[in-house]
Amino acid sequence: MRAISVEPGKANSVSLDEWPEPGARDGTLLVQTLAIGVCGTDREIIAAKYGTAPPGEQRLILGHESLGRVLEAPEGSGFRVGDLVAGIVRRPDPVPCRACAGGQWDMCRNGLYTERGIKERHGYGSERFRVRSEFAVRVDPALGLCGVLTEPASVLAKAWAHIDHIGGRSPTWRPHRVLVTGAGPVGLLAAMMGRQRGLEVHVFDRNDTGPKPGLVADIGAHHHAGDIRDLEDLAPDVTIECTGADPVIAEVVQRSGADGIVCLTGISSGGRTLPFDVGAFNRRTVLRNDVIFGSVNANRAHYEAAAEALARADKAWLSRLISRRTPLERWVEAYEGREDDVKVVLAFEPL
Repeated sequence: MRAISVEPGKANSVSLDEWPEPGARDGTLLVQTLAIGVCGTDREIIAAKYGTAPPGEQRLILGHESLGRVLEAPEGSGFRVGDLVAGIVRRPDPVPCRACAGGQWDMCRNGLYTERGIKERHGYGSERFRVRSEFAVRVDPALGLCGVLTEPASVLAKAWAHIDHIGGRSPTWRPHRVLVTGAGPVGLLAAMMGRQRGLEVHVFDRNDTGPKPGLVADIGAHHHAGDIRDLEDLAPDVTIECTGADPVIAEVVQRSGADGIVCLTGISSGGRTLPFDVGAFNRRTVLRNDVIFGSVNANRAHYEAAAEALARADKAWLSRLISRRTPLERWVEAYEGREDDVKVVLAFEPL
């Protein structure tokens, strides 16, 4: 079978090659890959910024955002041949820590977890893969290719679950206004879930042209471009930061409403120093009972919540998030970042 792999630590070593069929030790479900999503993580692994091959191997099969069709499913697995599934990315550490032992491997405390297509475990970027049934999530067949959005949606399902949990510290907390920074696929899915909750959603993004403003408007949210400081009077109850841009982060953590919750989901590169009044920030945060927290990855419950959210979403709108569908024969193009990209999908099979 063909698979897309990279030699971690060696820039631009990505290639499409023949690989052996997946071994039974990877799981009892045999899945035909239909598509994988491409994101910044994949491009950074290709650029040798991080990524780790499985122990004893030199190369790592890419692909952590998956969509596939079950080819083999043993009795009692909970799946049937023909089911559409998405594979979960993270696996619990072998110790395991308290979080991993409780099924909360997204909150691993010792860092010994593995991740398919990222850290010490082959990804889903092969024509077929195997997965254990407990690490596969059924996808609504009506979603078709949009089912590949399950993994990025799971990250936002987790963010919203933690926001709800934190908000529950006060029985009177009733969020009304949400600010999402960034209108990439993660930001748009965050906004979609906010609208599904009936909230007033505002999306800030640097792009005021292209498909993103229309995608924001068509879910009933408000699009803003320009300077983030122009939103000083917005005072959101919830902010979900999806850009990882230092200046944006510095602004949003100081501009929430009273009892505000700021969730940071974007990963910053670091190495940049900005002027920041720590004393004023601390005073404001304490006196207004604000909460700022980071969120990454997801566990099974979040994947299931993501699959449900996507199933409730407008399918035509979701399909517009996928701005480029690249066939496997032109796989190199999928890893090229383009200015008008929203979500790029590498299609192994037609859907």
